[in-house]
Amino acid sequence: MISPAVLHSNFLADIGRKDIDKILASARVKRVKAKQAIVTRGEHAQYLFILLSGRVRYYKITRHGDEVVFRWLFPGDAFGLGSLLKRPTPYMGTGEALRDGEVLVWSHTKIRALAALHPQLSENALKVVLQYLRDYAKRHIRLVTKSAEERLADVLLIFGHQQGRVGGDQVELEVTNEQLSALADVSIFTTSRIMSKWAHKGFISKERGKVFIRVPEALVTD
Repeated sequence: MISPAVLHSNFLADIGRKDIDKILASARVKRVKAKQAIVTRGEHAQYLFILLSGRVRYYKITRHGDEVVFRWLFPGDAFGLGSLLKRPTPYMGTGEALRDGEVLVWSHTKIRALAALHPQLSENALKVVLQYLRDYAKRHIRLVTKSAEERLADVLLIFGHQQGRVGGDQVELEVTNEQLSALADVSIFTTSRIMSKWAHKGFISKERGKVFIRVPEALVTD
């Protein structure tokens, strides 16, 4: 059964349900394991994907060996959009599964044929790319205008809004200090120090691989 997140994917926006069902039915379902690379930076985009379940980390390794995480992808998110072009561009980053999951896969030939039948797909792809660019711009602005603590707070709140599970008087997130560090552009040492301070003040609490936001208003920086 297709999840609501996929049915409401931005890549499928403004397309009728019957057509969405046909588009999804034409995809191949691929299972992925945690730490498996789904796409690799530099390879030509021969496939388009929508994440069906799980999470994906989309990142690049610099020439100096540093890892830059562009974003996390969640169910319903599309990637490999360069496959819609007549001459596919290379993948800009490597997409690695953070946990076991599944992706919907369309080949370059298939997705271009579908876009010819449903021009809204191409318009939606442009909107998705523009949204990614807006997110990158916001991230850059945070990097040059906000402190490490403010950036970390922003990432926690954004992530909580996107994927947090509300229970009682707290929001539960499945995320590690290392992952928060990469998304907030903050060193792991500084991230650990700030998280410990927040835990001491009672703003958050932590378990292995999880963060519980208890006082979200204390993290608001704007």
